[in-house]
Parts: sequence; C-alpha cells; structure tokens
Amino acid sequence: MKFYTKISTKINRSNKAKINIIIFILVSLIAMALISIVFGSVKLSLKSIYSALLNNNSADSVYKIIVFVRIPRTIAAIAAGAALATAGAVLQSVLNNALASPNIIGINSGSGLFVVMLTAFFPSYISLAPAAAFAGALIAALFIYFIAYKTGASRITIILAGIAIGSFFSAIIDAIFTLDPDIMLSANSFMVGGFSSVSSDAVFYSLIYITIGLIAAFLLSNEMNVLALGDDIAATLGMRVNVIRMILISTSALLAGSAVSFSGLLGFVGLIIPHICRSIIGADNKYLIPASAALGAVFVLSCDFISRMIFAPYELPVGIMMSAIGGPFFIYLLFKQRRGRLYD
Repeated sequence: MKFYTKISTKINRSNKAKINIIIFILVSLIAMALISIVFGSVKLSLKSIYSALLNNNSADSVYKIIVFVRIPRTIAAIAAGAALATAGAVLQSVLNNALASPNIIGINSGSGLFVVMLTAFFPSYISLAPAAAFAGALIAALFIYFIAYKTGASRITIILAGIAIGSFFSAIIDAIFTLDPDIMLSANSFMVGGFSSVSSDAVFYSLIYITIGLIAAFLLSNEMNVLALGDDIAATLGMRVNVIRMILISTSALLAGSAVSFSGLLGFVGLIIPHICRSIIGADNKYLIPASAALGAVFVLSCDFISRMIFAPYELPVGIMMSAIGGPFFIYLLFKQRRGRLYD
C-alpha cells in the first residue's frame, strides 16, 4: 500500500474547518512576527519603536535595531521556515516516505557543500549563493530519487541512502575546512544554522526563489494528490509521472536550497511540521502545503525568538534548539513506523 493512501480516518474535517485552521496559523504567524520585532536582547518600548519608525531617522539607534536587524531577521526566519517545511511536505509526497525531509536525506548537506565551495573558491561571486545552494540541493535530491527508482527501495533504505549521501557531502565540506581553516571560521555559524548575521540582500534574493517555489508547490498540490494514488493509477489518469516527479523534486530543491543559502543547515523543520499539519488538517496537499508553509514559519520564528531570549543578552544558535527538538521527534517517528501505524 502506498504511503499516502494510508490516510488517517480519525480526522474528517470539512474544507471550511481546514481553511479556519490555516487562518488561525496565519494569525499566530502575524502575532509571532510582531513579538519577534518588538522583543529581543535589547529591550525597546513600543513608544520608542513607534517614534523611531515615524521619524525615519537612520541615525537613531532604535531605528537601526528595528530596520536593519530585527525586521530582516524576522523575514528571514519566516522565509526559511515556510521554505523548509514546504520542501519537506513535497519530498514526503514525491519519495513516498514519511521520514523524508531536506536534512534527513542529505539535501541540506548538498546545499551546504555548494555554498561552502562557492565561499572557498569563488568568494567574489558570493551573491550567487542561492543559485549554488539550489544546485547542490537538486543534485542531492536526484541522487536519492535515482536510488529509489533503480532499487525500488523501502522507506528505511531511502533514508539510509540519504544519510550516506549526506555524509559524503559532509566529508567533502570537512576536507575543505581542513585545507582552508579560515573558511571554517567564517562558515561555522552556517553549519550550525541561524540568523544572527543574516543580511537584507541575502534574504531579498533568496526570497524571490522561495516565492517561486511556494507558488509552484501550491499549484502542483493536485498533482501530488494524484501521485499519492500510485504511479500506475496516476499514469492511467494521464499524468506524466516522471516529469511531474522531477518538477516536484526541483521545486523542493529550490525551496530547501534557497533557505539554506542564508539560514545555514537548519534541521528537522521539514520533518516535524508536515507531520503536525497532516495530523490536524489531513493529507490533502491543497491544504497541507499552505498549512505547512505557515506553521513552518511560526515554528522557526518561535525557535529563533527563544534562542535569542533564553540566555539574553547571549544568543543560542537556533539550529541547536531545532536539533534538540527534532532529534527526539525523529526517534518517535521511527518507533511509530516500526509499529506500522505512522498516521493511524
């Protein structure tokens, strides 16, 4: 039986209820974005923030903090969360695997490798980091798909293959760091993942790619639903299965690579969020994709806020917190799959 034909019978929500859930998540996202902008290691009053924005004085310290630090960081967290969560939802559908996500199967490592290589060998072209990250993500995803296609691999075999490919890419990264320690110093925050040094320009260029990827994923949601019925049925219905699957893999790589280019190797967003959304909204990708994007943004934004505040004025890299949450969740999914009731 195919992965997505195991749709839970516990949840039978109407379309209106699903839309209401998505609206609630979006309202939570707006609230969390405002909290992220207002609160931080430096305490600012609402009055001072309003006055600084109203006067538009670039020399004002409050204006600098809000406009050049917190707003870009908030936008970066929202974009990265939406992109990685959507990439995970798409990958789980394309690879027919409940445990697939950009970091688990090595896609993030592929992005990281190409960004590190660009930094090490072509530093003057660092503005091409989003394109390099996309290329690395796409190559990693194609490797995984090739293995799955040629071997008819089981779920766990696909995951192990992804881990092997990710380890191979990580070994090349470690080799570059060994040969050029200066790169390691500058890329340390990138490997952990976070938004402490994110720039407006990097977010702006990546945001273009992410927007394209999100739109493509939503427009292809019906195709993902058809793929869930199985390749034979999809082909009978007139779908060019391999072409659609390749487009979806490219879309996932575009989303993951663009996010990794400025956020670093954030883990487990694409694993946790689609599962949560599927449990509360169902398996229809028409609603799952926007819900995953919105909740992913809320999750990353919340983790980033907690990372900034928990040891303020010192900052904990957000990637560490996500790994602390995602690791136990991944183990939980492994046990749940072993019992044969991943979505039951």
